[in-house]
Amino acid sequence: MSRHDAIKRFHEGGDDLVSDGQAAELPVPDTDVPMVSRSVRLPVETYERVREAAEARGIGVTTLMRQWIEAGLADLDDSATVSLADVRRAIAALAHPTAA
Repeated sequence: MSRHDAIKRFHEGGDDLVSDGQAAELPVPDTDVPMVSRSVRLPVETYERVREAAEARGIGVTTLMRQWIEAGLADLDDSATVSLADVRRAIAALAHPTAA
C-alpha cells in the first residue's frame, strides 16, 4: 500500500492499518529502583570494548556501565567496594611477589 493510500484509509477510519499481531516482548528492568535514562556518545571502538566486557560477564552493557559509574563515584568519596575475588588476588600477589 502506498503512503497516499494509507493516509486516505486512515482518514476514512480504516481500522485495518494497525496489526493485531503478537504483543511486543519488552525487556525486564534489572532493578526496582527508579532510573533516569541518559544518552552517552562513545567512539565505536570504546562501545565495542564495553560490549565485549559486558558479554564476558554475562550482563547488559548499561548494567556494566552503571556498575563502573557507581564504582567511580564510590572511589571519589572513599567508600569504594571491591569484589572478594579482587581482594584474594591482591593478597595472593602480596604473598608471592614476582621477581623484578
